[in-house]
Amino acid sequence: MSSPFDVTIRVGEITSAEPFPEARKPELVKLEVDLGDRVVRSAAQLGYHHAVDDLVGRQVLCAVDLGTVNIAGFESEALTVGVPGDDGNPVLVTPDEEVPLGGELY
Repeated sequence: MSSPFDVTIRVGEITSAEPFPEARKPELVKLEVDLGDRVVRSAAQLGYHHAVDDLVGRQVLCAVDLGTVNIAGFESEALTVGVPGDDGNPVLVTPDEEVPLGGELY
């Protein structure tokens, strides 16, 4: 039986990425991520280590089923997973090789 606090981390492919100048946090990017069975939107603070133009086509890990957060009018439905780099800013967590979309982290 699942609870409302169950979170799944799934692999997706970024299909769209654009700057997000309306947001208060610096370096936020608007993403659309294909999870295989659905496309979700995510606002991710990636501009420190990742060029927006290089994000489309990359596979990433996303925490889903967290609910939706409104960030400056943008509905973020997933948390794109990252870890702090040497400077403390987010670096994407990605599979080492291409894997099927929607696969769950275990």
